[in-house]
Amino acid sequence: MVLESFEQLAQRARSLPRRTVAVAAAHDAHALEAVRDAAAEGLVDYLLVGDPGEIRELAAGLGFSPDPDRIIPEGDDAACAKKAVELCREGRAQLLMKGRLQTSTLLKEVVNKETGIGMGGLMSHMALFQIPGFKKLLSVTDGGMVLAPDLAGKKAILENGVRFLRQLGCEEPKVAVLCPVEVVNPKIQATVDAAALAEMNRAGEITGCVVAGPISMDLALSAESARIKGYQSPVTGEVDLLVVPDMTCGNILGKTLVYTAGALMAGCIVGAKVPVVLTSRGASAQEKLNSLVVAALAG
Repeated sequence: MVLESFEQLAQRARSLPRRTVAVAAAHDAHALEAVRDAAAEGLVDYLLVGDPGEIRELAAGLGFSPDPDRIIPEGDDAACAKKAVELCREGRAQLLMKGRLQTSTLLKEVVNKETGIGMGGLMSHMALFQIPGFKKLLSVTDGGMVLAPDLAGKKAILENGVRFLRQLGCEEPKVAVLCPVEVVNPKIQATVDAAALAEMNRAGEITGCVVAGPISMDLALSAESARIKGYQSPVTGEVDLLVVPDMTCGNILGKTLVYTAGALMAGCIVGAKVPVVLTSRGASAQEKLNSLVVAALAG
């Protein structure tokens, strides 16, 4: 199935049993707005962890009256993060969402080896973009968690991304391992790693997808550019997932798509026991709702 839009994903999510999202430090207007809308659409139930008075005050301003039994009092940010992760670890929630707290505070609890929700492997960030004029949702990984992955890290990031897209309904994601050029150059480590990942895919070590690399951005997005340059791959012009060399590249690419191309975005941490809805502090309520939609499908 081609993933065309967030509304398409929302329609699928509405047909599934509701997942419960635990919101850490839920006294955040945009997070509450997204939860309000997701609950109204039948996408999720919720547990709101944080200051009850502040949560109720913010919610009232949004015309939202949370169920008092679904507000869980906690004090500071660290306590909110710990409690929300605990709810997920115990199975009372199937999704985790960042509210008004630092990302590092939440992730510290997520990755805690004794009380967190890790699964022993690498966790990574997936961003999905609905770009005006582009025919499908475009995914980018990792622009939000792993700073500078080596080859093993890139393999784990790629596999996390493929698993996530397959959960959303994309049966065989087409993956582009991005580089500045489409040939191997020993002086550019990204090209060496990209070629290795593509070979792992051909050898059956990476499955469930088609991997092209090294490949430049223009060839990944445009079959015509690939034809002109003589680059042959089923990924060109049909790409689902862009694997970037490092977090800096992914972060810049994602924000460029949002702020210059008018893309709608969703963001999640994958590779944990539950999807973690993680967006920037400047993210809109719509972005957080989109993220809840994709997390609900993958949870």
